[in-house]
Amino acid sequence: GAVLGSPVVALSGDVAYIDFADASWSSATITARGALIYNASNSNKSIAVLDFGSDKTSTNGTFTVIMPAPGATAIVRIT
Repeated sequence: GAVLGSPVVALSGDVAYIDFADASWSSATITARGALIYNASNSNKSIAVLDFGSDKTSTNGTFTVIMPAPGATAIVRIT
């Protein structure tokens, strides 16, 4: 796993967006179809499940999950 750090909350009118820092692993050989964001300090409760849409692979390189910016494509959007 990777520590995402504290989320950034952005407000637009009556909509709140939560953004996390990108996660990356260097020198990684990984094939992943998705990811789980969870709160390790709160009994590992799930926050979000990500579906990459297809397998994503790195072979002895950097594997990066780029989080969308706050807005319509945000990971978490509360209205």
